[in-house]
Amino acid sequence: MTRISLPGFDLDPDATDRPAVASRLQVADHDAEIPVHDHRKGQLILALHGAVTCEVANALWIVPPQCGVWIPGSMPHSNRATANARLCYLFVEPGVVGLPLHCVTLSISPMVREMILHLADVPQDYPRGGHVERLARVLLDELVQMPAERLYLPVSDHPKIRALAAALSANPADRSTISEWAKRLALGERTLTRLIDRETGLSFGRWRQQLHLLVAIRELAGGASVQRVSESLGYESVTAFITMFKKALGQSPTRYFAARLRNQDSAARGD
Repeated sequence: MTRISLPGFDLDPDATDRPAVASRLQVADHDAEIPVHDHRKGQLILALHGAVTCEVANALWIVPPQCGVWIPGSMPHSNRATANARLCYLFVEPGVVGLPLHCVTLSISPMVREMILHLADVPQDYPRGGHVERLARVLLDELVQMPAERLYLPVSDHPKIRALAAALSANPADRSTISEWAKRLALGERTLTRLIDRETGLSFGRWRQQLHLLVAIRELAGGASVQRVSESLGYESVTAFITMFKKALGQSPTRYFAARLRNQDSAARGD
């Protein structure tokens, strides 16, 4: 059993056997990071504002505003939030409802978000069989209906892949070719190409583009401008960056976040 402790936030999620409990977290003036840990309960990390990145199950998961990442119980993970983040954590008792047995990013409807926020405002030891427990069970029934979004980057335990992921995460503007990366990693180009495909299921180009997409969402949610993000990712023009973003998510960065800001306004009581 693991206790989560951050400034202004203290919760032992496994201290209760209620079907679901929730708690809020506001990150102010600094990034907040929870190192690798696990707990018996499954966890939904909901971003009300800003964003959070989770590393779990050989992948990096990004949680933009009005989305949540579902992490099944007893699965080791770490979380890192942007400095402007407002989060809500929902912990779910195993076996209560048929949530996935794997990690997934979910698009959260305004109704489900409001139900989670309400649950965060009540005592975690709420009475059995009462109104709050009935609300919690309806919330979980609704949660399983939420659509999934492909906002993750596959990263395996292979040391070469992790070294590549760490280097590109530290400097996403690096436009080195796969041949150049192969030399740095002391591998042949064809060997590295096959390794990336085998370990991630993606080509090198697709894999790096997905990393760029996750970095872009995190930085834009943290308040950076489209121009700044485009430059930080090494794009030759803002237009090229917007084209990549729109191709991946169906909307330009401005429209993508405008839709989330509209939902965020109705969640103002989470301030």
